[in-house]
This record gives sequence, C-alpha cells and structure tokens, in this order.
Amino acid sequence: MAARLAHRDPGFGDDFARLLAGRREGDAQLESDVADILRAVRDDGDDAVIEFTRRFDGLELTPATFAISGDDMAAAEDACPDAALAALGVAAARIEAYHLRQVPKDENIVDGAGVRLGWRWRPVAAAGVYVPGGQAAYPSSVLMNVIPARIAGVKRIVMVVPAPNGEINPLVLAAARRAGVTEAYRIGGAQAIGALAYGTATIAAVDKIVGPGNAWVAAAKRQVFGTVGIDMIAGPSEILVVADGANDADWIAVDLLAQAEHDEAAQSILITDDEAFADRVEAAVEARLKTLPRAAIAGASWAAFGAVIVVDDLAEVPALVDAVAPEHLALAVADPESLAEKVNNAGAIFMGRFTPEAVGDYVAGANHVLPTGGTARFSSGLSVLDFVKRTSIIKCDAESLSIIGPAAVTLAQAEGLDAHALSITMRLNLPPSG
Repeated sequence: MAARLAHRDPGFGDDFARLLAGRREGDAQLESDVADILRAVRDDGDDAVIEFTRRFDGLELTPATFAISGDDMAAAEDACPDAALAALGVAAARIEAYHLRQVPKDENIVDGAGVRLGWRWRPVAAAGVYVPGGQAAYPSSVLMNVIPARIAGVKRIVMVVPAPNGEINPLVLAAARRAGVTEAYRIGGAQAIGALAYGTATIAAVDKIVGPGNAWVAAAKRQVFGTVGIDMIAGPSEILVVADGANDADWIAVDLLAQAEHDEAAQSILITDDEAFADRVEAAVEARLKTLPRAAIAGASWAAFGAVIVVDDLAEVPALVDAVAPEHLALAVADPESLAEKVNNAGAIFMGRFTPEAVGDYVAGANHVLPTGGTARFSSGLSVLDFVKRTSIIKCDAESLSIIGPAAVTLAQAEGLDAHALSITMRLNLPPSG
C-alpha cells in the first residue's frame, strides 16, 4: 500500500522528506563494482567487453560480432508489423518537427566600442546513445535520443543496446535505422558505457553519451563524465499527478501505474484536495493491479515508493511540486495553465485531463528523456542543445582595443598578472592602422 500523507498533519514535513529521500541514496558497492568494470574496459578493451557481456547477458561475442549491421537492421524492420512501423513513423515525424525548432542560431554583433562579439554553434563529432534493454524494449527511446543528435548535425551516432541471450527487439532496430544511427553494437551495461567513453580496438570513443539505463548504466555515466560529456544521470522513472475530485479515479490510477510498471524503484505520487477522491484512486489502483501484466513490478513500486498526499487547497501544490522536482508533472485540474505558471521545477508538464503522461512518451513530440531524482531543480530534458557546443567569437581592431583595453590592463594589474597586462599595453602602442 502506498504512503498516505496529509499536508495539515504536524509531522508532514518529516514524512515528506523521508518520501523524497527513499530513492535518492547511493549504493557504494555498486559504484565500486562499476568502477572495476570501467577500469577493465579501459585497460583491456574488447576482451573486457566480451567477458562482461558473457557474464551479464549470456551472450558470446567476438570483436567481429559486436556490430549490428545495416542488413540486420533492414531484416528486423521487415519483421515488424506494419501497424507498429506506421506508429513509429508518426512518432518520428512529430519528434523531428518539435526538435527542429530547437536548432540554435549563430550570432555576430559589433558593439559601441567597435568590438565584434558573437558565438557560433558546432555539433559534437560523435555521440553514443544507450538504449535500455532487459525488462522492456524501448524503440521510443531510440527516436528520442537519435533524432535530436541528427538534427544537431552529429556525423557519427553510435547506438549500444544490450542483447540478453542474443535477443534484441526488432522494433528497436527499425527505430535505429529510421532515426539515423550510423553504428550499432549489441552490448549493454557499464561495459558499453566504458567502451563508448574510452574506446576499444573495435569501437571508437565518442564525445558525448546520452540515454537512460539501469543503476549500473547511471553509475557508469557518472564515473566517465569528464572523459566524455553526458546528458544526465537518469534514475528510475517518476510522476507526480495533481488531480482534483472532478477526475475519473480510474484514469488517474492508471496514470500512476503507467510509471510504476517501468521499474520496482519507480515512483508515483498523487496530490489531491479531495480526500474521498484519494480513497477512490487508491481503490482503483488496487483493482488494476489484479489485471495488469506487469502488476508485480508496478505493485512493488507503488508499495515501496508510491504516495497519496491530501492538501486542503490546490494553492499549496506548487511548493510541494518544486520540492519534489518531478520528472513528469501531470496537472489534471480545471485550470492547469494557472497552476503550471506557479511551478518552477519539473522535467515536463502535462496539462489537463486529456493529456496523460504516456502520450509524451511516444507521440507528443517533446523529448521523453527527462531529469529524475529531483534534478529538475537544475537541469532540463534532452534536446538538440545537448549535441552542440557554443564557441565565443571576439575580434578587436586597434581602435576598439584602445577603447576597452585600458580597463583590462587595470584589472590584470590588480590581479598581479603582469603578462596579461603587457599583452594588451604592447598593442595599445600600435598606430590605429596597425
């Protein structure tokens, strides 16, 4: 049974803090194990990847069988049902249209002192995309990670996907082919992150690694950051649903379970101002858990990390939302726009009674790779901007340097950096035409 909290209770603050802290504690042993894997991959390359893939995925590989070929992808696409491929096409088109609007523009100005200033954007040369496997297959994750990279202009897009016992969902490979993957490898886990970060004889290193994964993958991304860039440390999925009593309780129950079924460590929270409605939702959750195919996973998540919070007034909601900083925020209320304006911390906001979070997972167009574990306080979901870097442009001539240079000389001398100052004063002695 999920936790039940009332905002008016004297002990609410402590109970709420414990609820949030429950999933955010690190695992020192896991971090150590991941460090060992990464060290082995860095030192032994392909041999280490082969050994860990045998151990964790039950798959025997050689360097010659790492890669998933274009023919493999084409055959997988041919094996997919037409309806699934059509749905994939709808999703891809909407994701592409949304992300095309995110492409940043170069800028060049000449300010009042005559200094040329600006910036330019360039894509990273190579991006690694981790696609989860294991408990479920996620072709949607392929689209969400690869399409923004392609739109950004990344030339080399490398997908890694675990293949437990040699199995990869055909729709994952169809999505990779359609999205624009240029290389793909049947490896997963921390060893795949190590291969992308450090490179092996078979897999060249990338510049940035994106994509969600399990705790091992998240720990590996954390540890290779600095050697490569990463998008974020993605934890278990989460949703916070704000719903008033005018909703269908069964709709809200299923929205909560849609996140809970991802992972036993996922978190689903309901905030409502109607205690009777809260009761109905809890009953609907229990009823649905009797029939859902992934009821064991969803039920474990709901029991361990789920919560129902009753407030006296929806005006109390924004502060609670900002404290949670949820990956997904669903506002199933009469006026979602007004409530959303008061919220600062959320990965994505789903507005109104007819916008279930699940539509954002697939076909809304916005990216579903979002900050988790409270990191929406300071980070954003995946976008085209994650695959480009900005370079500043500065140009002075003799006249403009003569205008701004003296102030720089004064500051350099104040900092005791005489060569800095001298590099400017030497040029200030040039004639204006110099």
